[in-house]
Amino acid sequence: MCLIVFQWQPASDCPLYLVANRDEFYARPTQPAHWWPGEAIWAGKDLQAGGSWLAIDQQGRWAALTNIRDGRRRAPTQAPSRGELVLQFLRSGQSPWQFAKQLQAQLAAYAGFNLLLGDRQQLCFLSSTEPEPRLLGSGLYSLSNASLNSRWPKQQRAEQALQQTLQQPAVVHAQLQGLLLDEQPAADEQLPDTGVALAWERLLSPCFIRSADYGTRSTTSLILQQQGWSALEQTHGVAGQTEGQQYVTQSYSHPCSPPHSPLGNIA
Repeated sequence: MCLIVFQWQPASDCPLYLVANRDEFYARPTQPAHWWPGEAIWAGKDLQAGGSWLAIDQQGRWAALTNIRDGRRRAPTQAPSRGELVLQFLRSGQSPWQFAKQLQAQLAAYAGFNLLLGDRQQLCFLSSTEPEPRLLGSGLYSLSNASLNSRWPKQQRAEQALQQTLQQPAVVHAQLQGLLLDEQPAADEQLPDTGVALAWERLLSPCFIRSADYGTRSTTSLILQQQGWSALEQTHGVAGQTEGQQYVTQSYSHPCSPPHSPLGNIA
């Protein structure tokens, strides 16, 4: 994932509203979100490295990952896949805090990343650039390719859009998905300095990225409720063309997935 915005309210009827964009080269092979064979995990799959960027299990445990953009720092040689971390958490059975503390000792082995780990009681943030994981309290957050709640223009725009949307009486996936289709670039004086060329900073500055070779590959929304959860993934092709949709809804008491639903009926 390269942009995530979410509200976390663990004591409410809907603890989590989240929407996220995954940005990647179009040539990198990817499988859309699905129930992984033999596992209670719903996620897309990076067919090059085998991991994922956002995954959730039948009981509402979830994880999401962004990389850290730092053109001045070299990644460790033969670094393990960061996309495996979201799967390791779901397979571990540990609480978000337990998993984050265990992973803390291994951070130097990985290229830069941010990791969100959640269940129905806890939400934890772990970054390879910070010494300690953080348990997050109630609030509205955004995450891109720096630290949590960095003041990048697209994060601020996404936060404001989510805040406005959540003031409405009923929020559905179609509304969440629309928040990150914003293609407005940042002005040059507002661009972050991450050590990449100015042309790349400009290209990467909107919420939704569109170009000939690189762009937003999927938009995923997740609504976590006390009785179950639902998620929608919209995939995007070359130059941002709309492709398929994958929708799932899950009850904690009935661990099975009903048929896909059309976008207009998704709550």
